[in-house]
Amino acid sequence: MNVGWKLTPQCRAALLERHPPRYARAVADHVTFKPAPGAPETVPPPVGSARIVGRADDGAGVEAMVVELDGATDRPDGSTWHVTWSLADGRSARESNDVIAERGWKPGEPEALEIHPARW
Repeated sequence: MNVGWKLTPQCRAALLERHPPRYARAVADHVTFKPAPGAPETVPPPVGSARIVGRADDGAGVEAMVVELDGATDRPDGSTWHVTWSLADGRSARESNDVIAERGWKPGEPEALEIHPARW
């Protein structure tokens, strides 16, 4: 079970139109909340502002959009807020964390992101 924030269907559709997925499997669905080590995984509260502020792509099957929540891109666990955007066959959404940590990300024009707290 995961917790975090889901993109609204309207927001997801509009963003996928503006940013066509580079790889075969579009994800573009959620921002995962990873609490600090030892803290419980409960559904997080709503955020005041959310926006896409950059992009990461390893060129081999993992594409992610970096997200800023209430002015910060850093998650409590030390990684970076993001939405896994698209994946090639054989790649997993969890790899987005590694791609961002190892390769960094490129800033882009900020875009509003409509999200709501969720468990899935």
